[in-house]
Amino acid sequence: MRSGDLARLVRAPAALTVPGDVLAGAAASGRPPHPATLVTAASSVCLYWAGMALNDWADRDLDAGERPERPVPSGRVTPQAALTVACGLTGAGLSLAALAQGRRGLTTALPLTGVVWLYDLVLKNTAWGPGGMAAARMLNVLRGAARGKALHALPAAAVIGLHTYAVTRLSRHEVDGGPRSAPAAALAVSGLIGVGTALTGRRDGPADRELLALAYVCCCAPAQLGAVRTPTASAVRRAVGAGIHALLPLQSALIAGSGFRKTALTVAAACPPARLLTRKAAVT
Repeated sequence: MRSGDLARLVRAPAALTVPGDVLAGAAASGRPPHPATLVTAASSVCLYWAGMALNDWADRDLDAGERPERPVPSGRVTPQAALTVACGLTGAGLSLAALAQGRRGLTTALPLTGVVWLYDLVLKNTAWGPGGMAAARMLNVLRGAARGKALHALPAAAVIGLHTYAVTRLSRHEVDGGPRSAPAAALAVSGLIGVGTALTGRRDGPADRELLALAYVCCCAPAQLGAVRTPTASAVRRAVGAGIHALLPLQSALIAGSGFRKTALTVAAACPPARLLTRKAAVT
């Protein structure tokens, strides 16, 4: 397996949106960046990549007709190799979780792992699919919370979960396009989240939260509006990709709202590289 094919299999650039979940959960619980938090974020990246590889293994027959360019149906990666990558990355994610926080790390990683595998193997093509994906992102946020302070991270988890739910529902129209109501709903959710995030959080520092909330809306709304105007498959794919990238300014706004300015700006700085790397490997 070539490195480029592996990167496409696991949607490598999209992993840049994963650490921000953990950091948002940590910030919401008042926990400053810590080595254990960074190792937990690395664990989540492995679990995210595992889910992407498992997705392509589970969808190999469907993708042969709908997404023949993907690594597995194109023959560049065998189904056995994709499943092996998924299992190996799952093991790596759980190992890093144990390294970061011992038994507590596994306690937070195992539910996320279960939701990832359940989504890919059972939920994805059902009415529960978007909820499953949203639940995975929410659990990832809660992984970052300080011990005994998970409740403090619930609002941030809910915001990221709502965004993820809307983007996942829209992604169901990536192949054939869909009604204008699908991207319109995603656009409405983005506007609601943007306004709500700008108006909540700490107000005793620079206006980073408001600016980052605006950046979030500017990141995803134009592509969503384009899909409302012309709801073709290509327009929907662009809107979904923009929605994935928009997680970075959204996470940054939430972190800034918790008072961790440097962490927020660091997460936001990952947005340009993520967009650049998407030219090499798609995020959807």
